[in-house]
Amino acid sequence: MAKLSQDELLAQFEELTLIELAAFVKAFEEKFDVTAAAPVAVAAAGVAGAPAEAEAEQDEFDVILEGAGDKKIQVIKEVRTLTSLGLKEAKDLVDTAGAKVLEKVAKDVAEKAKAALEGAGAKVTVK
Repeated sequence: MAKLSQDELLAQFEELTLIELAAFVKAFEEKFDVTAAAPVAVAAAGVAGAPAEAEAEQDEFDVILEGAGDKKIQVIKEVRTLTSLGLKEAKDLVDTAGAKVLEKVAKDVAEKAKAALEGAGAKVTVK
């Protein structure tokens, strides 16, 4: 079997749905006896003594879809563009009130996503 480059692997993963990708990750974890979960920061104990101004600057934002508005199809298209979800997954997300479209993204990415979704007619909040 020919060895695939990183770009070729990423191209293959782009074609998978979230459910297929989750199944792949689980199979990968079992095969290689590893965990794909993000490591927990040990510095959590030091947070209690951290100054309040460090908490004031938020660097990760969630884009939350409050409502699809009148142009639901356009909103579904934008959600698919932003998240690379399949049609059914994007429709289900749009149908769910208060659903997170993007989680823990940079401020500029969150603002662009909000502008795109609002341009399609959705009601969006960034937290």
